[in-house]
Amino acid sequence: MVLAAPGSLNSPRIFARVVPRRSPGVGRGRPSTHYDDGRYYDQAYRRRRHDVRFYVDLATRIGGPVLELGVGTGRVAFALAQSGIEVVGVDAVPAMLSRAEERVAKMSRAVRSRVELRRGDLQSLRLRRRFPLVIAPFHVWNHLYAPKQIERGFATARHHLGPRGRFAFDVLVPDPSSLAREPTRRYRGGFVPHPKDGERYQYGEFFNYDPSSQIETVTMDFEHPVEPNRSFTTTLRQRQFFPAELEALVRYNGFDIETRLADFRDEPITRSTESQFILAKKSPSGAPFKAP
Repeated sequence: MVLAAPGSLNSPRIFARVVPRRSPGVGRGRPSTHYDDGRYYDQAYRRRRHDVRFYVDLATRIGGPVLELGVGTGRVAFALAQSGIEVVGVDAVPAMLSRAEERVAKMSRAVRSRVELRRGDLQSLRLRRRFPLVIAPFHVWNHLYAPKQIERGFATARHHLGPRGRFAFDVLVPDPSSLAREPTRRYRGGFVPHPKDGERYQYGEFFNYDPSSQIETVTMDFEHPVEPNRSFTTTLRQRQFFPAELEALVRYNGFDIETRLADFRDEPITRSTESQFILAKKSPSGAPFKAP
């Protein structure tokens, strides 16, 4: 049983105890490998449905077609298509797209006709289409690490919006207790099955936060209970956006915020909030803010 979605743990209560262990020593430049296995990704997040329902309701209200930046294995996109909404899903990770293609091939012809999957980098994507709704669900924006990457991501969203289009996305709310964790400690969870071989691994996580870059690296440790040489790790790097900082970034990159929600509910952000959701439209100038 998966105790929690890897890389999205905002509370140390998820783990039974903390045990010292050698730190994996993940550096700032190491990429995320968490997305290299589409089947495990689907297994890990199979119970996460509240955000899917929210984005489907939003798209139903605003109307399609929808452009999804960071489509992954199609968790949100396929729900949109099943609701009758056309969606173009873009992702840069081959393993994610391969799994999405495998999944959509098993769906009805009507659903397949409403899904277009494309490989592309959301920083440089420029389709010859405009959309009433552009979305980036499930913390996609947390993978824009440097200022220029963030600017390019917002530029892509602006480029693809129609005259009255809306951009919707969510990011993690930084958790100070997580960011302050000791990098050399392994936070131990339960045993989890892994679809690559069907074995059950002792699961744990290391947390390493760089306050200069605001990047937290979560190393997910899969320890084989019998054969240590079969143990392995995967990594997840996420840029942390503090609420006031995110508001400034949205406005300075050419958007006006229409709606801001905590965990997809009309409530204030608190210590227990996992995600902050933003619904924005292009500012009247349609261009990023420039100081006089």
